[in-house]
Amino acid sequence: MSRQLKWRWVFFFSGLLTMALGITLTIKGRLIGTGPWDVLHIGLFQQFGLSIGNWAILTGFFIILGTSLYLKEWPRLGTWLNMLLIGSFIDLFNWLLPETNIFIAELFYFLAGFIVLSIGCGLYISAELGAGPRDSVMMIIVEKFGGSVRMARAIMEVTAAAVGFLLGGPVGFGTVILALGTGYIIQPSLHYFRRKLYQLIEE
Repeated sequence: MSRQLKWRWVFFFSGLLTMALGITLTIKGRLIGTGPWDVLHIGLFQQFGLSIGNWAILTGFFIILGTSLYLKEWPRLGTWLNMLLIGSFIDLFNWLLPETNIFIAELFYFLAGFIVLSIGCGLYISAELGAGPRDSVMMIIVEKFGGSVRMARAIMEVTAAAVGFLLGGPVGFGTVILALGTGYIIQPSLHYFRRKLYQLIEE
C-alpha cells in the first residue's frame, strides 16, 4: 500500500469512528434534541424495533441505491464501509456510554457530540475514499444546484428530521442546532484536514 493511500485510510477510519462517537453523544443527550437523521433512526426504532445503528445502516443502504441510480455509477468501497461501520459504531458507543437523566449531563453530551460529529465528518470526507450515503446526497445537492455545503446539509437534515418527527422521534431545539449548525464546523474542518493530509503525504 502506498504512503498516500495509507494516510487516506487512516483519516477515513479515524473520521468514521469520531463521527459515530459524536452521533452517539447527541443521542445520549436526546433531552436537548438529537440530530435530524437520528430523529429518523430513533423514530424507526420505536416503530419497528431493531436498533438505532441497524436503522442507520438500512437507511444508508437505500440512500446508496438512490444515489447510484442518479449518478449511474457504482459507489466506492468507502461509501459501503461508511454505511456499515457508522451504524455498528453507534450501537457500540451506545452500549459503552452511560445513560443520564440529569439535564446538565445531557447538555454536555449534546454539545460535545455536536462538535465531535462535525469534526469527524470533515475528517473522513477529507480522505476522498468515498463519501457516506448521506454526505453523497449533500455533495450531489452542491454540485447540481450550487450553494454551500452548509446549505445542502441543512436542507437534507431538515427533511430527515421532519419525517422522523412524524414517526415519533425526539425533536428539540438541539435538533435545529444540529440541522443548521454542523455545516459551519464541517466546512472549515474539511479544508483543514485536506491540507493536513497533503502535508503528511508529501513529507
